[in-house]
Amino acid sequence: MSLGQTLDALADTIAARAGADPAQSYTASLLAKGRAHCAKKLGEEAVETALAAVAEDKTHIAEEAADLLFHLLVTLRACDVAPAAVAAALEARRGASGHDEKSRR
Repeated sequence: MSLGQTLDALADTIAARAGADPAQSYTASLLAKGRAHCAKKLGEEAVETALAAVAEDKTHIAEEAADLLFHLLVTLRACDVAPAAVAAALEARRGASGHDEKSRR
């Protein structure tokens, strides 16, 4: 399965669990705590992923990146931003120089 397919499936799972009992679902418990909590968890996972990259342990990097992507999708859900909106933003940047795109922001 590709990363895109896996992320689509994960986003669907997060959406399905959003309304679950927070005592039974980690995803629901994160969402119940609100967007600030979700964003904090996202930041923690980003730091852990960066530290794994510095340590150069490929398995650990993959594991931390998986956590990071999960928490990104949860945060997007908490902010009511559809993954398709992120995909559209990425698609709009395709073929553009990263330097040019960054200078437009």
